[in-house]
Amino acid sequence: MIGAYPDYATAIAKADRGGYADEEIVQANTNKMRGRAVWDYPVMLWINAMHRDGMRVLDAGGHFGMKYTAFGDLCPIASMHWTVYDLPTTINLARAAQKRREVPPEIVFQHDLEKVGDVDLLLASGLLQFLDVPLAELVNRLNAPPQYIILNKVATRLGPTVVTLEKIGPGRVPYQIRDRDEFEKSLTDMGYAIHDRWEIPSLSHVISTHPELGSSTSMGYVLQRLE
Repeated sequence: MIGAYPDYATAIAKADRGGYADEEIVQANTNKMRGRAVWDYPVMLWINAMHRDGMRVLDAGGHFGMKYTAFGDLCPIASMHWTVYDLPTTINLARAAQKRREVPPEIVFQHDLEKVGDVDLLLASGLLQFLDVPLAELVNRLNAPPQYIILNKVATRLGPTVVTLEKIGPGRVPYQIRDRDEFEKSLTDMGYAIHDRWEIPSLSHVISTHPELGSSTSMGYVLQRLE
């Protein structure tokens, strides 16, 4: 990670190859993302706790549906309606992979949130550091706010938000490290209670060019809509 910028727009202007709009960057870590990691287990625990047949899940930033595949033997994924939302470049590649039978046919891929329909659970695992809009804006584009939201691998710090550039494949993409207090307040402002949270020590990072900013803390959250 190099550079420290005040916001996403400033960072993307410095990024190589347009960030995640680049096909090579999209496919850079595909094989690695197919696996299951230690930080996935809190997510699976909560998916099992929330589960009901026919549950409508929106996997935002879900790439090629990696979580659907990785969680399948430990969660009742097959009984859920699973939609992946991502950028058009990623969705086009995912649909092509699905036609080649490299991706389960049950996954619905969509790059337009207005076409997703109703959602019971919004899952965003590893999305928020790369998201170019506030989470509230993404949720507001849905038909209605989901009852549950699970966020994982959220990069935070005790101080003002910083956006750096992370090396992924052949280029660099903006990586947002949020002011934790400000971010958690934004979640309650959206009308959600923080039902659970956890830290992921192995995903703590220091910006190599700005070590004085300290290390990030990667967080997970379970949010429940307040009635």
